This record gives sequence, structure tokens and C-alpha cells, in this order.
Amino acid sequence: MTARVRMAENGAQLVSRLEGRPSLRDIEPNIFPVDSGPRQGDVVEFHGMEGAGKTETLYHLIIRCIMPVQNGGLEVGVVFIDTDYHFDMLRLVSALEGRLAEDLKESDGSENEPEERVRSCLRRLSVVHCNSSVQLLLTLHYLENTFSSQPSVGLLVIDSISAFYWVDRFSGGESTVCQEANLRKCTELLDRLRRNYGIVVFATTHAIMRNYGSDPGVSDVPCSSSSSLLSSSHRWRSAESATDFDKPYLCRAWQRIVTHRMLFTKSPVSKDHKQVFSTACTSIMTKGVKRCSFHVMEDGIKFVCDK
Repeated sequence: MTARVRMAENGAQLVSRLEGRPSLRDIEPNIFPVDSGPRQGDVVEFHGMEGAGKTETLYHLIIRCIMPVQNGGLEVGVVFIDTDYHFDMLRLVSALEGRLAEDLKESDGSENEPEERVRSCLRRLSVVHCNSSVQLLLTLHYLENTFSSQPSVGLLVIDSISAFYWVDRFSGGESTVCQEANLRKCTELLDRLRRNYGIVVFATTHAIMRNYGSDPGVSDVPCSSSSSLLSSSHRWRSAESATDFDKPYLCRAWQRIVTHRMLFTKSPVSKDHKQVFSTACTSIMTKGVKRCSFHVMEDGIKFVCDK
């Protein structure tokens, strides 16, 4: 009887936490299709080559989360898992200060106020570093207590989920099952966390293979099976054809939980002496593609079109 009561109480607490979990549906209308922004439990994959603007876009979205409502933010807690050791706190702070600058100019507070506002925002951000897929798995287990006890935390960022792809392939020998074992376990745990606690997951993947075959459903990139790659490829090509390097290559379990894909590219030439970056966002909930372009500036990204 005691066990049943405890289970009922835990269930009630879970419902309460889910109801109190903040929404990210309006996090950035320039990027996500109308009414198709990330909802509780959604998984958004940021895919593109190195230097295509994925991390800068993550910084932009993180800042929107941790900023206070009165400054146009969402006041949402964020956990950032850095697997590439590329996280740049100084860059994030610089962009955050730029976003707060206009409001700070209108403030009549003391000289310490701008710095305190930045600190207040950063208190909503936690950064964790991982150097292997095993450590990533253990970190996700550890973070479950954070998500269960802190309903203000609404976003988990992993940069990148594909960081240990080649290491795991080498360690797994000839067996595809062994090669994908750690990522599959991480994915299964992420699936449980998003379902149980309603968190949104942002994860980057690198376009590590570029020499694909002419058949849009066939790729040189290893996967669990050619049929799974084909079905996954068609899943995201229902609206229009995609470019060569966006074909998924991670394990089948990961492809099943992804609800949004953002494909990043950059122009080969500068426009007005500024590099132009582009994103194309697709969702399993919509057939269309939301496209936008942006520049990377000192104070963050600046959108140059809204289609």
C-alpha cells in the first residue's frame, strides 16, 4: 500500500512539473515555421558543416531563453553539454550584452546594474563538458534529477551529439550494433527524459561525409541499415529535395526521436563584406520549409530575411 501511495504521489508531482515546464514555441519565429516551434518533448537537430553557423545560432537561442521576460526573453533554464570543447563563454556573454544593451541604455540604475543583469541571466545556464560517449551517457543519467526537481529548466543543448561518432565506430570493431551502442543508449535515455519531463532538446550534428551517390536515398555514410537510411531520408524530403550533405547518418534510434531538422549552409562569397549564413528548418508536423538568412555580428546573429 505504501508503495502504491508513493507511486501516486510521484505521478501527481510529475504532472505538476510538466504543467509548470516553460514553453519554447515562440523562441524564434525567424527560424521555426509558424505554429511549429519546439513544444515540450521536441528534439531539434542542427545539421551542417563546420563553420556554418550552428553554434552561433545556439548561442542566439540560449540567450533568448535565459533573458528576462521584460527584455524579450523567456526566463527558461538551460543545460548546455559541450562535447566538442568549443563552448565560448566570452562569446556568449558578448552577444548577451549586445542583446541587453538597448534596454540598459534606458536604465537609470547604477554602473553595476548592467553586470548584475548579465549575471542574473547566466544563473539560468549550466555548462557541462563530456569527452566520450560513455561520459555523455553518465551525464544524462545525472541530469535526470535536475530535470525532475527544477521545472524552470526547459532546454537541453548538446553540441554535438555526433562528436564521438568516429571513436565509437573504431571501438566497435566490425559490428554496427557495437559501434552504435553508446549513442543508442544515450538516445534511449534522451527519449525518456523528454517524454517524462517535457524538456526540449537541441543537438548539433556535423556533416562529416560529403561524397554521396547520385541516388537521393543512398549514402556512403554508415548507418544501421540502408533501408533505415532510406526511410529517414524520405521522411525529411517530403516537401522538396535537399542538398547532398544533409543525409542522416546517426543511428536509427536517434532518427526516430528527431522532430525538427535545421540544415545550415553559408554562402561562398560575402555580401556587403559580411558572410551570409542560411538555415532551412523542416518539421514532422509540417510539409513546408522555413528558410532564413543571417549575419554573425559582434553582438550575435542578425537576420537579413524572413520568409
